[in-house]
Amino acid sequence: MPAVTADTLSLPRVSAAGPADTERPVRSITTGPRGFEGEGFPVVRAFAGVSAADLDPFIHMDQMGEVEYSPGEPRGTDWHPHRGFETVTYMIDGRFAHQDSHGGGGLISDGATQWMTAGAGILHIETPPAELVESGGLFHGIQLWVNLPRSDKFAEPRYQSIEGGAVRLLSSADGGALIRLIAGDIDGWAGPGVTHTPITLVHSTIEAGAQLNLGWPSDFNALVYVLSGRGTVGTSSRPIQQGQLAVLGKGDRITVAADSDQDANRPAMEVLLLGGKPIREPVFHYGPFVMNSKSEIIEALEDFNAGRFGVVPPGALMPHRAGRG
Repeated sequence: MPAVTADTLSLPRVSAAGPADTERPVRSITTGPRGFEGEGFPVVRAFAGVSAADLDPFIHMDQMGEVEYSPGEPRGTDWHPHRGFETVTYMIDGRFAHQDSHGGGGLISDGATQWMTAGAGILHIETPPAELVESGGLFHGIQLWVNLPRSDKFAEPRYQSIEGGAVRLLSSADGGALIRLIAGDIDGWAGPGVTHTPITLVHSTIEAGAQLNLGWPSDFNALVYVLSGRGTVGTSSRPIQQGQLAVLGKGDRITVAADSDQDANRPAMEVLLLGGKPIREPVFHYGPFVMNSKSEIIEALEDFNAGRFGVVPPGALMPHRAGRG
C-alpha cells in the first residue's frame, strides 16, 4: 500500500466536468519492458516505445520495484554524473538515501520526493540505506527525468526534499479517488514541487469501481501510467493495466476508471498522471546527459572527465552490501 493515505471524505474535492470541457482521447497504450538499473534493482521502463515528441518535456521514467527484498538483496546506484535535466525520485514505499556533490542529500522514504536539478553538472548517488540492505523490506518508487530548456541547461544545481506529508491531498468529485499532487496545479490547488519546466505530477489511488475525472492544462501533454491494478482510460474506456502507459490527445480533462474486480492483495488501482508544457527543442540524450546538440554532449563528457561536475565529498555515502561496511 502507498505510504501516504487519507480519508477522502475529509479532503477538498476537485470540480466535476463542465459542459464546455473536452475529454482527452487515448492516442496509444504501450507496455513497459522489465529490466535492471544501477547495481541490479528491478525496473519497468515506462516510456519504452513512445516517441520523444509525445513525451516532451519528459525524457525517461522507471518504476522501481514493487519488490519485497530479502536481507542482502537491496541494490542502488554508485556515484554518477548528470547534466541538462532534473531527476525526480518518488518513494511510494520504502527508503532510498541520496547525496550529491553540491551538498544536497538525505533519506527519501515513505511517500517523499527528491527533486534534483542537475543543470550545469552534478555528481550524485542513490542507494538503499544500510539498515534496509541488512534487513530487506518493501521497495517501490519512481524515477522521472524532466528535460530543461536550452536557457536552463546550465542552471545552478538545486536540491529539493519534499516529505510525504507536504504533498497536497485532494479527492475526486465523488470521493472514490485520493489525489496526491506533488507538483503543478490542479483545479486551483498547487503542489509543493518547484520546477524549472512547467509540469504537473499526480499519484492517485482509485478505489475499485470508482472513476477519476480531472481537469488538466490544455497546453500540457498528458500521460497516464498504471503502477498497479487495472481499469480503463479515456471516455472510450480503453483497457489499461499495471506497467502500461497511455498517451492522451488534446483536451482539458483526463478520465481513468478502476475495474470493480481488483486483485485481493491490491484492492485499488494506483496511477501516475503526468504532463508538462512541451519544450520543442532538439534533444541529444547520451547516458546521464541530456543536451541540445552532439557537441554539447562531447563538452559534458570532457567537463565530467576534467572534474568540473564537483567531487565526491570526503566520507561520502557509498553502496552498502550485506555483511560489509
